[in-house]
Amino acid sequence: MKKSLLADLSLLLVAFVWGTTFVIVQNAISTLPPHAFNAIRFLLASGLLFLFILLFYREQLRAFSKKMIGSGIVLGIWLFGGYAFQTVGLLYTTSSKAGFITGLSIVLVPLFSLMLLKQRPKWPAIIGVLVATIGLYLLTLSDSLNMNNGDFLVFLCAICFAMQIIFTGKYAPSYPALPLALIQIFTVSVLSAGASFLFENGQTYLNKDILTQNHVLWALLITAGPATALAFLTQTICQRFTTPTRVALIFAMEPVFAALAAFIWTDEVLGFKALSGCLLIFIGMILSELQPEQLLNNMKKKKTVPQNH
Repeated sequence: MKKSLLADLSLLLVAFVWGTTFVIVQNAISTLPPHAFNAIRFLLASGLLFLFILLFYREQLRAFSKKMIGSGIVLGIWLFGGYAFQTVGLLYTTSSKAGFITGLSIVLVPLFSLMLLKQRPKWPAIIGVLVATIGLYLLTLSDSLNMNNGDFLVFLCAICFAMQIIFTGKYAPSYPALPLALIQIFTVSVLSAGASFLFENGQTYLNKDILTQNHVLWALLITAGPATALAFLTQTICQRFTTPTRVALIFAMEPVFAALAAFIWTDEVLGFKALSGCLLIFIGMILSELQPEQLLNNMKKKKTVPQNH
């Protein structure tokens, strides 16, 4: 199996984990404030990664350098910005509009990729982006697209998530994946803790009655492991073998998995419009996997094959 295909399948699994844990996170942050939840979630995840490095890849501790730490902090700042702007924006807009606007990162990634990395997206990926954007609209939007302050904040969130994908593509080939992912995740934890103390009740961390509630505790454990430590480590490794545009399109499957999980676990009904949106996002992701050179070569071969009469 090609490394690029294996990388894309691994990233699809990450999108599946994020999508299927969305309901769990929603339930948890109804009790534990979002910034506090992310601070604890990312702190636990960074602890797991550090322990893994200490036990199995101790030699990678020597790989830490000022440049790598700086690169990891940059990734962490963009990732924190995505979570923070989305959290605050949701106070002033609907979840459906927030889902669509956040998903617009799939449009921003190829644009930023061209501007910052000088990577020109191939035409199947461009078509895939357009198709997936229409799919996102059908899946997430049930009301009008009138912009307000909350929508603007969520758009800043989309920019942050797009930039995190771009800079991961830039830094991942240059540094070992484990230490880079560790620095990124720990940075998010520190910034989330600061945001929690500034904008939320910082004493939440010390409230055992909240932290030991089953739905909060399970959400922290599940998201810290598979949905954070393993997910961002996988992204850091896999972006060595695929393009930022394809990563963005694969991650666009997250709301599809979230909708399916809501349908299975909470009996949330998916209408024809939402199902059509899911299908278009899936088609957009498949289109991004097509190689234009192979398509053109296959077309030429078909033309040169003699016809039997």
